[in-house]
Amino acid sequence: MEHHGLYHNEIPAAVGECIAAPCLKRLKAVGMNCGCEYTAFPRFAGLSPYSRFDHSLGVALIVWHFTQDEKQAVAGLLHDVATPVFAHVVDFLRGDYLVQESTEDGTRAIIEGDEALQRVLRAHGFVTDGVCDYHIYPIADNDSPCLSADRLEYTLGNLLNYRIRTIDEVKAFYADLSVGTNENGAPELVFSDARLAENFAFASLACSKIYVSDEDRFAMQMLSELLKDAIGLGVLTEADLYTTEPEVSAKLLRDERTAAAWRRYRAYHVMRRAETPVGEGQWRRIAAKKRYIDPLIRGVGRVSAYSDAFRIARDAFLSDPQTDWIAGE
Repeated sequence: MEHHGLYHNEIPAAVGECIAAPCLKRLKAVGMNCGCEYTAFPRFAGLSPYSRFDHSLGVALIVWHFTQDEKQAVAGLLHDVATPVFAHVVDFLRGDYLVQESTEDGTRAIIEGDEALQRVLRAHGFVTDGVCDYHIYPIADNDSPCLSADRLEYTLGNLLNYRIRTIDEVKAFYADLSVGTNENGAPELVFSDARLAENFAFASLACSKIYVSDEDRFAMQMLSELLKDAIGLGVLTEADLYTTEPEVSAKLLRDERTAAAWRRYRAYHVMRRAETPVGEGQWRRIAAKKRYIDPLIRGVGRVSAYSDAFRIARDAFLSDPQTDWIAGE
């Protein structure tokens, strides 16, 4: 999914040299939709390719656009280098699906172990400590529900990919943003136009609902179980999780036991929901991390303070208990 020109029309030198490093090239074969795009659910089956590399470069360009700081941009570029295949599915595998931080484990080690990347960092006077933790740069990342480059990139990317907003609407959102200071005294990306900010908040909430939809939660849970079984059978190893999705799917197809499970996974196309399991089926009760963005409007405050409608919609989203049983077919 190519939309990098939306963020900035030139790639800064350090970022451009880093993207050739093996740890970043691997991300071209790790998707943003956590394996859901391999199913036949209509919501995901028609998505355009959107990789962790696309996202990472987009974050770097957004950081560069708003800070003109190459070190911060490189930190944004590298924030997902430890992402395993199918991304947050591995959080489900490790029991971290309500926090979703286990996929950040190993970022420093990967950066330090990529000699091609280290050569670029040294050439630009950077050290690993300055680029291995993008959390230290508030424009790159901050606490939810604030707006950061990371949240902005995957929201704009998914607004386009899920066809929730048009390219012109997305461009209008981006053009209205600038760096301001939030209620905690930290820099944050803020809107100037209250109506645009409200529109963006509702659009991002539409994405949030997809991230925790029955199809999404079920697909991630079932794929995590498939990967766990494959590791238990010796078809996959833990190290395979840090290769690419085509390599892992090829290994799954080489063994008849996991091949059948992978084909079943790829055939899921419709969901059922019930208060208690009904009849046959792979019924699961699955909670998921709820993400949302409450943007800041310059001189006004958060959208939730400005818009009663958004606040009510947000609270309804957050209060969903996710206690029903769901099953895919």
